[in-house]
Amino acid sequence: PPPPGFSLPSSWDYRCAPPHPANCFSVPDDRTEQRTCLICGDRATGLHYGIISCEGCKGFFKRSICNKRVYRCSRDKNCVMSRKQRNRCQYCRLLKCLQMGMNRKAIREDGMPGGRNKSIGPVQISEEEIERIMSGQEFEEEANHWSNHGDSDHSSPGNRASESNQPSPGSTLSSSRSVELNGFMAFREQYMGMSVPPHYQYIPHLFSYSGHSPLLPPQARSLDPQSYSLIHQLLSAEDLEPLGTPMLIEDGYSVTQAELFALLCRLADELLFRQIAWIKKLPFFCELSIKDYTCLLSSTWQELILLSSLTVYSKQIFGELADVTAKYSPSDEELHRFSDEGMEVIERLIYLYHKFHQLKVSNEEYACMKAINFLNQDIRGLTSASQLEQLNKRYWYICQDFTEYKYTHQPNRFPDLMMCLPEIRYIAGKMVNVPLEQLPLLFKVVLHSCKTSVGKE
Repeated sequence: PPPPGFSLPSSWDYRCAPPHPANCFSVPDDRTEQRTCLICGDRATGLHYGIISCEGCKGFFKRSICNKRVYRCSRDKNCVMSRKQRNRCQYCRLLKCLQMGMNRKAIREDGMPGGRNKSIGPVQISEEEIERIMSGQEFEEEANHWSNHGDSDHSSPGNRASESNQPSPGSTLSSSRSVELNGFMAFREQYMGMSVPPHYQYIPHLFSYSGHSPLLPPQARSLDPQSYSLIHQLLSAEDLEPLGTPMLIEDGYSVTQAELFALLCRLADELLFRQIAWIKKLPFFCELSIKDYTCLLSSTWQELILLSSLTVYSKQIFGELADVTAKYSPSDEELHRFSDEGMEVIERLIYLYHKFHQLKVSNEEYACMKAINFLNQDIRGLTSASQLEQLNKRYWYICQDFTEYKYTHQPNRFPDLMMCLPEIRYIAGKMVNVPLEQLPLLFKVVLHSCKTSVGKE
């Protein structure tokens, strides 16, 4: 049973319910009343930044513009936007905000609630201008303008004009802005502390992060004592003992589809309950409500299981479980009916496995990555989203501090680790669309391919 004081959602299953099809909606005209968000189809709450939208997309657009965020789409920049899928690709979500007419001029420059001009309506901007925003070029020009024409006040960490080119806790994003080293270190220490001021609008960014940056030259240094303490607390919450689910099969035994599926369910069951026990031991457990923890677990449990299977439990998964799947022979009908979505999941899982195998993720890095992925403030239904965002940032900086200290000669290691998280989230979201009966074949192909390729190295 789950630990005392914590329970699973009432309608629990091994897999999240498949997302609903994207809502069909059109731009409202004078004859109809639009009641759904023009971005994701969720229930609209009013006119926000010029168009009818929901609170989620309103807040997302504001954060993206105020913090000058630049995202990347891992697919073809045409991802479906719906209430359940809108968090899976932030690039396409912001792109749609701009295409539907959300007006940046309606956002207050100080980032406080309320627009600068309530009468400002939707805008139509050219494809070229949209591309300048999405690529970050417009933000860079603004930063250069402040650098050339601003005064000394713009160099403080609290100002958006002085943003760093360090990794961002908010999402997968990029920027070329920089901040003086002392200012950045002071800001990072704020987030690594136990109490974090909520008013910071400054968020550093990821893709332009480079070990060749003059801000952080590779050099031997000590690990921040507070980082060490918090990482140790995260590790103490982990159960790193080998999985207890039996995965040994006698030689010559042929495993059926039903038997392999049952084994996969038992493994998922054990991994799930390990995540529940992990939550109870988290150093910040008392800071959030049980409702929020249940909401977070309901939305991220597949991602947590996938991350742990690719890292700390990978020897068993790609060893013992791979040996079991090798004794399963799918029928011609199973092979013929295998879906395109299943093929995409296979390709991405194999790529992600090789990425983790190349990085050789340490237990400390795994613990940080897991906490960062779990603390997703964009999940619907949370009551403490701002507090989650502060915790998320704290562990971003702790993970960065550790990797820079431990792997001095791998300057791109931290961005590489963080780039694995959106990929895990995407794969987990795609797996819910793979029919249950196809999972045994999917795992057989992935495990066989990964084990074979590693054996050849």
